[in-house]
Amino acid sequence: MNNIDQKYGALFTPWKIGNVEIKNRIVMCPMGGTSLFGWFELTGCHFDREAAKLFLKRAKNNVGLIIPGIAPLRDTFFGRWLWQNEKMFDELRVFMDEIHKTGAKLFIQLTAGMGRSWAITELVAPLHKNKFTRALIKPIIDTSHELASPSPQPSRWAHDIECPEMTKEQIHEIIEAFAKTAKLCRDAGVDGVEVHAVHEGYLLDQFAIEFFNKRTDEYGGSFENRYRFAKEVVSAIKEACGEDFPVSLRYSVESKMKGFCEGAMPGEDYTEVGRNMEESERAAKYLEEAGYDMLNADNGTYDSWYWAHPPMYMPENCNLEDVAHIKKFVNIPVVCAGRMDPEVGARAVEEGRIDAVGIARQFLVDPEWVTKMIEDRLEDIKPCICCHSGCFNFSSSKGHANTQDLTDTMGLARCALNPETMQSKKYKLEPASKKKKIAVIGGGIGGMEAALVCAKRGHEVTLYEKSDKLGGVFIAAAAPSFKEKDRALIAWYIRELSKYPIELKMNTEISDTSALDADEIIVATGAVAKRIPVPGAERAVEAIDYLLGNAEVGDKVAVIGGGLTGCEIAYELYLKGKSPVIVEMQDDLITAKGICLANTSYLRDFFKTNKVPVYLETSLSEIGEGSVTVKNKEGVELKLDADSVILSVGYNSAPVAKRGRHVHVIGDARKVGNLRSVIWGAWDVCMKL
Repeated sequence: MNNIDQKYGALFTPWKIGNVEIKNRIVMCPMGGTSLFGWFELTGCHFDREAAKLFLKRAKNNVGLIIPGIAPLRDTFFGRWLWQNEKMFDELRVFMDEIHKTGAKLFIQLTAGMGRSWAITELVAPLHKNKFTRALIKPIIDTSHELASPSPQPSRWAHDIECPEMTKEQIHEIIEAFAKTAKLCRDAGVDGVEVHAVHEGYLLDQFAIEFFNKRTDEYGGSFENRYRFAKEVVSAIKEACGEDFPVSLRYSVESKMKGFCEGAMPGEDYTEVGRNMEESERAAKYLEEAGYDMLNADNGTYDSWYWAHPPMYMPENCNLEDVAHIKKFVNIPVVCAGRMDPEVGARAVEEGRIDAVGIARQFLVDPEWVTKMIEDRLEDIKPCICCHSGCFNFSSSKGHANTQDLTDTMGLARCALNPETMQSKKYKLEPASKKKKIAVIGGGIGGMEAALVCAKRGHEVTLYEKSDKLGGVFIAAAAPSFKEKDRALIAWYIRELSKYPIELKMNTEISDTSALDADEIIVATGAVAKRIPVPGAERAVEAIDYLLGNAEVGDKVAVIGGGLTGCEIAYELYLKGKSPVIVEMQDDLITAKGICLANTSYLRDFFKTNKVPVYLETSLSEIGEGSVTVKNKEGVELKLDADSVILSVGYNSAPVAKRGRHVHVIGDARKVGNLRSVIWGAWDVCMKL
């Protein structure tokens, strides 16, 4: 610890939550899917050994406080309460002994539920809508219970589903379950519990926010009534566990909401319809007086989800000013989360503006990042790029509930950049039984990942790249101003390659794989951009050429294609002071599955707030001189002014060789996907060589 850079020094000082001392100011914040009691599994609640392995490794790498992801008090499937599984808490007791040997502390986060924010999937939504099928599946999954909200209102994810009003009997059951479960946690050696949550528009937050709560009983109406549920929860826990057992509260300072499913942009002048700062000042003090020992804070609801789960478009430390303000009104510790930069966080701790820094996704990417910071090896920290592709890819677009694949729903908190995270049985590095010569063609992310995996397993690796730079198409993807973490990732890969005996052959294009001296060949040559066969197509600029700076554009730019790349280009154009317009054939922007709603809703809200013209269900007909002609769904042609046109209409795989006995095609060369499919796919192949 003596060698640590002093700019981080304040992070490595002890502090207390109640009577519990934490060795440093770094908090591993909760993430859905990391519950120690399992997550969305038909087997029901159980001690999750994969999550335990995840936390123990982070505990051994110098984190101060660990808060696992939400543990629903009642199983999603079959409805058993957590407190009814005594065996699970016996296993938890053994695990807590191992955690405490590291010097770390651990709080269990328990949730009252999600209410209207329950991410009902495309698979389950139709079963709920039909009264017969809803009754049929009720013994397995009681959707009405999962969706129960303070008042009848539309689901955040399926607007044509009305969430039922929670009964007082259900409220009291939940309060009792909090108390019983917290006592079992305390008896198992857990250092404290965190109540989920007057935060992010989850159930307790819905009760607290007047916009969602229209009840006329003692749980609705006045300020005291709306916060009554959260108050009674902590009172019940303290009665069961004692006043000295710490209870943290996950807390959103402001809701950042302009309306139903409409969030506020950073710095925007708007009217708050949720919890505003004036109420938050009062609420924070009220919740402290109710018995909460800590506020684990950020901002937002599912309507403004990008505040609680900031994508790369949100500023770093985006919640710090609001959280630091609310600390002035309480005497209990306050933690701030949300794209926190450790240096900025350390300074805020030193100045007394917050008590600790909450960080989540970075722990999924690199379990050793705190140790590396202590050892002044910052360049060795693999950066989180805020993509949400593995950890939280709940996705949705117009007319659709959560379109996330079922396998992802049942396996959150994985990592696009680190396949071993929460998948250690499936993805693991083992020495190769036979050392081979491996040729990797293509120095993009997929090729570099393949080279590293093979080298770590003991193979002799040669990496061929046709250009003079490593990174492939990801160089273009990382070009926008807001992609600083993407650029850091490329730099991390290049440094990592230098640590292994990998032969790099730059400016070497391979067209004939049979000429290579290799036992196994990995083709990672990526994809090429699609073209639209319309009159004037030669006037258009390819997205990748624009991103690489190979083509200049004018002030009025038509972006053809409203997928993720097209929207990011339009966003960057706006930030540069240009006037983009988006033309998209689908009925919404970014309709692909697996792209987190926190990311997509930011871009949709940004374009709406800043009046960027978006033409949906519209196709390109012609590119003219200074204009484009498009056709809408009614068949009406429109002429739009455009100094320049950027095409972003997808890619086609471009392998230099077909798969064969000793030829393996990976990444976009095999099937166009995203960084997660590229990296995980590289492991799928390279673990077997």
